[in-house]
Amino acid sequence: MQIPKGATIAVADGQKLSMFRNTGGPDAPKLQAIDAPAVSTTNRSGGAGHSSSAANPQDAQVDEDGFAAGIAELLNAQATSGKLEGLVVVAAPRTLGELRKHYHPKLKEKLVGEVSKDLTGQTSEDIERALQAA
Repeated sequence: MQIPKGATIAVADGQKLSMFRNTGGPDAPKLQAIDAPAVSTTNRSGGAGHSSSAANPQDAQVDEDGFAAGIAELLNAQATSGKLEGLVVVAAPRTLGELRKHYHPKLKEKLVGEVSKDLTGQTSEDIERALQAA
């Protein structure tokens, strides 16, 4: 995958977000960790398709979907304000699916690529290798 220098790489699952900036070239990404803003988890509409009750407890899934919606909200704000030069999203498959539901058109314009893989908690070198293989 070609990743422009300066592009943001967001690595997420249903509970954690890590962000990096590509300081290397398009063919050889070199990731530098950057501070990830706090993710709002108040958007529980991300899990609207999941009912939750004592007989059918799915609060954890609703929370994870709400977290993914919060990540999308954060990335959308960065895209619409011009803070993203390019974006690569690396996310667990279910999280990536939920993120896609909330992408703003401006974010889609900045999207360089997506990797459907859970790499949260991995080293930046592991993520770099996965991006090169994608």
